[in-house]
Amino acid sequence: MQLKKYRLQSEMESLKVGNEKWFKEYLKELLESDKEYFEKADYIAYSINELQRKIEYVSGEIKELQTLKKSLSTSKELAQELIASVFSEYGIDKLEGTAISSITLTPQKTTTKRVISIKDDNGVMGLGFVSFSVDMEAIEKAVDSKEDLEELQKFISIDTLSETIPQKIKINNKRGSSNTDNTVKEILNNSKAA
Repeated sequence: MQLKKYRLQSEMESLKVGNEKWFKEYLKELLESDKEYFEKADYIAYSINELQRKIEYVSGEIKELQTLKKSLSTSKELAQELIASVFSEYGIDKLEGTAISSITLTPQKTTTKRVISIKDDNGVMGLGFVSFSVDMEAIEKAVDSKEDLEELQKFISIDTLSETIPQKIKINNKRGSSNTDNTVKEILNNSKAA
């Protein structure tokens, strides 16, 4: 870890559009100083390199945080589904709390999505469904309105994808409650003591 931060590095880190004059003046002072030319070069290069190290460090941290976020989101989704499953086994559809209003089950849902696949690009474009490539938006509209659908069906296929969204729990927090965190901590501490 860097213990000392040099002035040029600090100046570079705070450099923004509009305050370039200050930085240029400091750089001119550096170049006109009595320091050896190689010291000046090292000083400038060191400051730029430190900025690059910080950029790389932050990029690495961002990647780690994105990975952690994805993992936590997956864990949360799975926990909600498993809790809902156990609630269902016990016939619970709502559980009221003191720190929160309640926990309720959301029903299992199935969503569908139409998927249009082009079998013959040229045939579809020959019917006028074209921009610079196949105009999927125009095809969607034609399929929805059933306009030119008979001719179009020779060149496309229409499928429906279904996705089942499992039953989950939903936390219903109390509105305007500022002591929710303290109440939950108190409940958790009491449960440890028991």
